[in-house]
Amino acid sequence: MAGPTARPDGGRSDDGDGAVAIVAGPDENGLGEELAALGVEVRRVDGLVTATKLEEAGTAEAAYFVLTDVEEATGIPVAKELNPDVRVVTYASRSLPEFVATVADLAVDPELLDAATVAEELLAGDGEP
Repeated sequence: MAGPTARPDGGRSDDGDGAVAIVAGPDENGLGEELAALGVEVRRVDGLVTATKLEEAGTAEAAYFVLTDVEEATGIPVAKELNPDVRVVTYASRSLPEFVATVADLAVDPELLDAATVAEELLAGDGEP
């Protein structure tokens, strides 16, 4: 039996197997762990989010760029430059600065949705615009 069909964003249509997520920031709410539990390969960027760190983490092949520290929001346009198709998700209680708010695909407050729900919805909703 064939495996799940590959999506243009690097993920898979049926589950997270084969998809890569770059998680930048402390991830105190465990979104990275929830994505990993669903079969997504999670790569971490600690500290300052720089182009070099994003390149080394493999952003060019990632399906998701998850930012948990809005203080590092300048990493969003860098991630998009490295991979225009990467889905940018912020999972933080603070709002994004205006200069990047329109670049992010999804902004979620951990107080409104738990990490397990966000991870499931990311994988389930990837076929939508």
